[in-house]
Amino acid sequence: MNAAFAQGAPTHVPPLLDGRLKDLLAGKKIVMTGVTGFIGEQILWKILTELPDTRAVVLVRPKGSVSAEQRVVSLLKKPIFKELASAVGGAQELLDQRVDVLSGDLPNVPELPRDLDVVIHCAGDVSFDPPIDSAFKTNVLGTQALMEAIRVACSDGQGTLVRVPHYVHISTAYTAGRRRGAIPEAAHEHDVDYRVETEQALAMGKLVEEQSRTAEMLATLRKQAEREHRQAGFLTTAHDTERRRQEWVKAKLVEAGTERARSLGWTDVYTFAKAMGERVVVDLGKDFKVSIVRPAIVESSLVHPYPGWIEGFKMADPIILAYGKGQLKEFPASPDAALDIVPCDHVVNAIIAACATEPTIGEPEFYHCSTGARNPMTFREIYEYIREYFAQHPYTRSDGTVAPLATWKFPGEQPVQRFLDVAGKAHGVGDRLVSWAPRGKYTRQAALALDKQGKQLDFLRRYLSLYGEYLQSQLHFVDDCTMALHNSLHPEDREAFAFDTSAVDWRTYMMEIHTPSITDPVRRLEALRNRRGKRSSTFKELKPAEPGTVLAVFDLDGTVMDTNVVETYLWARLPGLSPVGRVRELAEVAAALPGYLGADRRDRASFLRSMYRRYAGMEMSRLESYVDEQMAPFVKDRLSPEALARIEEHRAAGHTTVLLTGVIRPLTRPLEDLFDVIVAAELATDAHGVCTGFLTSPPMVGESRSAWLRHYAELHGIDLSKSFAYADSHVDLPMLTTVGNPVAVQPDVGLLRAARKNGWSVVDWHADRSIHRWKLPRRAEQTAR
Repeated sequence: MNAAFAQGAPTHVPPLLDGRLKDLLAGKKIVMTGVTGFIGEQILWKILTELPDTRAVVLVRPKGSVSAEQRVVSLLKKPIFKELASAVGGAQELLDQRVDVLSGDLPNVPELPRDLDVVIHCAGDVSFDPPIDSAFKTNVLGTQALMEAIRVACSDGQGTLVRVPHYVHISTAYTAGRRRGAIPEAAHEHDVDYRVETEQALAMGKLVEEQSRTAEMLATLRKQAEREHRQAGFLTTAHDTERRRQEWVKAKLVEAGTERARSLGWTDVYTFAKAMGERVVVDLGKDFKVSIVRPAIVESSLVHPYPGWIEGFKMADPIILAYGKGQLKEFPASPDAALDIVPCDHVVNAIIAACATEPTIGEPEFYHCSTGARNPMTFREIYEYIREYFAQHPYTRSDGTVAPLATWKFPGEQPVQRFLDVAGKAHGVGDRLVSWAPRGKYTRQAALALDKQGKQLDFLRRYLSLYGEYLQSQLHFVDDCTMALHNSLHPEDREAFAFDTSAVDWRTYMMEIHTPSITDPVRRLEALRNRRGKRSSTFKELKPAEPGTVLAVFDLDGTVMDTNVVETYLWARLPGLSPVGRVRELAEVAAALPGYLGADRRDRASFLRSMYRRYAGMEMSRLESYVDEQMAPFVKDRLSPEALARIEEHRAAGHTTVLLTGVIRPLTRPLEDLFDVIVAAELATDAHGVCTGFLTSPPMVGESRSAWLRHYAELHGIDLSKSFAYADSHVDLPMLTTVGNPVAVQPDVGLLRAARKNGWSVVDWHADRSIHRWKLPRRAEQTAR
């Protein structure tokens, strides 16, 4: 025992156990919420495993087309239930024999069984930074609705209870807020009215939603979206504007919740709302038997269902992984502060034990499930255990190198915050530079490096914001009542239901149980990805398909062919000019180039229209002949061998190959043998067949391509979900999102980031040129008038 946290005889003795738990809870009907969550799942497993004569009733919400019962059956198919399910013939049979399912949600609680005995409420928003209205809807209104439903189920219809339920509320130890020192197992002293706070939290949600819809805010968000997505089209921009609006609303409500919580003495809106939930329980449970269980930071199990059992990442786990991967050079924790971790099975065992007690009506019992007072583990100890673990079991990167382990010096919050400020500004400058840099391998590498750095900065910034006070903790939770309850366990229950946290050996737990439990699955997943290669599943091995049912759509410039519209225009124009005319034309194009680039960044269609004005005066028939006779070798020389091979693979599989390009149609003539369908820009001509410099229809770029694909698919019975598309530019995002198998080919920064976000394949196709880039086709007489 740590001398700093001396324990004495408890000032309050809770109700104790007077028999085996399976006997005390035999014949009881326990209603549960949150059964699909981390703690709830293990509670159900414990009931089904150790309490054979107890009936579980679980409240589960349907999810989409999946019913509540189907969700519970899926839950019972998880590994920890395998032995139980096998013993009775399967998950459905286990459900039928031991579990009742109520379809519903909080705060929309369905009618509860009138013969319920115990209700365990462990559902709730467990995020530390939910929007304030969401936090109160779940943790306050949800609790209120559940307790009112319990009252209806246990009353005579006139409001008089005919049976007294035992309500077991799962809260958090951190409802204590920003207090210091010893925190007793009792109601916290404060005068905050949960009714007023709930009303204001919901009102804040409406207010921020209204603010997000003002003309000024929408204009700001739209301009932000346009700067990033203007090339892709108005619908893409509109979609991104709405996404930004929703994110702004969430961020503002998170900020409002954090500030309101801290203004009243809580660390965050999560602990604030949970504290208000406790007040609901005390207020509405005056004629109930009430137990309130307050776990600290719940992590993987010590013993049951097996050592290291965990579902998802908890508070400490991302820190451990980031350190092992060499991504966390320093951390702003106080080295001698305790991180109050408690194994999940200890929490579950304490909850089950509390269910078997008989609290005095109207006098809630409080239980702290914690370790900081009786068996503390400091941040320095955690760091030393984790460093030693990764030194023995180093994290190997995908390139085969071992991630270096940082030496933490625990400098405190301010130096880390200054580093984040400086690094954030540098990252912003780098991001702006790379967005304007010419497309290429090194630009993509720089963008990926910046993205990785940005994620690390966001990770550290988020943890500093969310958990800053937890990292400097100066409180500990008295657990005398919890220990008294544990000590009253029947000797035959001591092994299966132990929850004496002083018995945890932290070195063994951290190095042999918890850290492997969170790192081993990540290592296995990344090893599997490495074996599969770097390409994601959208670059699939092609399988034969019914002809005419699958499309393979290709962009041209930058994807199939290594060129651009300016270069191909010069191929077409310069050979037909005199030396003086060539110089003049090059000078004019060079002078116009900045304007072209600006137009391209604003709107690809406007850029193409401007470029194609320069074809005015060319005879269409002569241009086509010139392309066939002189330019064809230059076009084919710029084709990527990998692209050609992929096109042939699609044709062999029976796919309809489509070239969808903004290039003028005459320049696609050398490619007609490769594609079943070619959609290109059509130059308008006058009555004499001379190009006017205008197009017959808008260029096929951005959302036009997506619209064309959908229309073509509808006309020809094409399954777009099985179709493929290949492109290189962010402007092609609408086209790529239209098909089931999008592939980014040597993408620009915008498309690269979209591909990584969506899990699309990124491939490099290069032309193996035999003709020098600056060489022109032979002079074509009379091509231009």
